[in-house]
Amino acid sequence: MENQFQPSIIRDLIRYNIKVIFGNKFVYFLGGSFIFFLLITGISLFSSSIPDIASLYYQLLFPALLLIFFPTVYGIQNDEDVRILEILFSIPNYRFKVWMVRILIILLMVWLVIVLLAFLDYFILLRHNILLLSIQLMVPVTFFGTVGFLFSTIIRNGHGAAVVVIILAIIAWFMEIVSGELSITTWSVFFNPFDMPSDTSTVVWELAVVRNRTFLLVVSAVSVLWGLLSLQRREKFMR
Repeated sequence: MENQFQPSIIRDLIRYNIKVIFGNKFVYFLGGSFIFFLLITGISLFSSSIPDIASLYYQLLFPALLLIFFPTVYGIQNDEDVRILEILFSIPNYRFKVWMVRILIILLMVWLVIVLLAFLDYFILLRHNILLLSIQLMVPVTFFGTVGFLFSTIIRNGHGAAVVVIILAIIAWFMEIVSGELSITTWSVFFNPFDMPSDTSTVVWELAVVRNRTFLLVVSAVSVLWGLLSLQRREKFMR
């Protein structure tokens, strides 16, 4: 009986979290991502310059960030707004059973949308490796998603966490543009692995890519663990 019971719990948990992810305002973020994608694709299609894989990376990055933004930053506030946060906290190891599953579902859903957009670009703009491009995009997407989740557990308010994440992203983008090292900074959150400078050797560039991706994934893992530890302090979420 226990082996039959556990899969049903997992199915119900996944079904519930999909409803949370695609509920409320997420449809607007999804629509905004597609509109942004179509706008940039249209501009690239009628532009005199020839698109390359590096430009496709940035073209798909910002729609992907819109997709990851709402479910990770507003997830806890949505639970509180529909008055189920107390119920979720009553589940043993809530933070692992609910939010670990939810984060994995969110990342999977966003990745599927990225693959779809990359597939459209494959036929509209440029032949490219869809799987490689989508996987590379998921690294910064995972970074921003997990950092957004972390700030949502610290600030405990979706709007406040959103403002903090947006401000930090703008500051990071502005500092890198001013320094003129947007494409070559190893520790950049906007590092483009397909934009190799002409005066850089392949070996050096591949090492920079590995270092950057390792840095972002380590920060992502720390953010998730930190956020889960914050969820352990149940009393600060109950008002």
